[in-house]
Amino acid sequence: MTNPIDALIAEKGVLLADGATGTNLFALGLEAGEAPEIWNESAPEKIVALHQGFVDAGADIILTNSFGGTRHRLKLHHAQDRVHEINRRAAEIARSVADKADRKVIVAGSVGPTGELLQPLGAMTYDEAVAAFVEQIEGLKAGGAEVAWIETMSAPDEIRAAAEAAIKVGLPYTYTGSFDTAGRTMMGLAPKHIHDAVDGLAQAPVGVGANCGVGASDILASLLDMSEAKPDATIIVKGNCGIPEFRGTEIHYSGTPDLMADYARLAIDGGAKIVGGCCGTSFEHLAAMRKAIDAHTKGSRPSVEDVVTRIGPLRNKQANQSGAVEGDGARRERRRAR
Repeated sequence: MTNPIDALIAEKGVLLADGATGTNLFALGLEAGEAPEIWNESAPEKIVALHQGFVDAGADIILTNSFGGTRHRLKLHHAQDRVHEINRRAAEIARSVADKADRKVIVAGSVGPTGELLQPLGAMTYDEAVAAFVEQIEGLKAGGAEVAWIETMSAPDEIRAAAEAAIKVGLPYTYTGSFDTAGRTMMGLAPKHIHDAVDGLAQAPVGVGANCGVGASDILASLLDMSEAKPDATIIVKGNCGIPEFRGTEIHYSGTPDLMADYARLAIDGGAKIVGGCCGTSFEHLAAMRKAIDAHTKGSRPSVEDVVTRIGPLRNKQANQSGAVEGDGARRERRRAR
């Protein structure tokens, strides 16, 4: 499997991934409860505009509009029988924008959680999860995605299932967890153990990290744990644009372009090789991050205190303060036995 991420990092040092999909599609008219993935077929010009905005802002990596593209998510919109077509179209749209750029832009196929719990907590078996992800990733690959971008994950077993699916389909893959519950994922995975989720699989990931979660400060704290655990890893951070705040019935994010630029500098200093934005991150925010990355020379590793001083207070406990839901050693042993 070719690895476009390593090749572009070798050329540029640090890569800029894109910003928010949902936030920006809502600005383009997406209604609450509507599936963004359906727009790949019904409003492709709006998805083109999304990708083009990020490419124009300087993104090196754009994510396809396919986060909820498994049959389990699409069945909520009566589209479970169109998984291949919807995902293929998502990748084709992103590919059409990337191919017109005046530089290399990587098309990464976004793969989110199924929304189902795996056994023993839920009804889905591990093999069923792998099959669902294979179906989605086959469509993404057919449309021109170069990487399977597994994101916003909580359960180690679901990360592993998606990674195994990417390997079966023949795409390099990355994965990121969402550390939104007292510094851990909802299922108890700590940032320092994110690297272990795919131990023993036939292919290693080409990037590992965190996205979404709470706010920029919290994801930077998670980054410090991840990079301390494995300093040589290609680590991804794609943090929310500040803190979400309700204004009436609408959610707004507190992050300014200046704040997100400083977040990008701290991410580089903390060991990230791929930096992007998640919820709330607009084209303007991403352009500020591009300028910051291009002008920044990696400095000394920040502390959590440095992050708080420059970005703002943590909204959650850190993982080492919260205790594990399940013993990390037991979790690793279960994986090895699989």
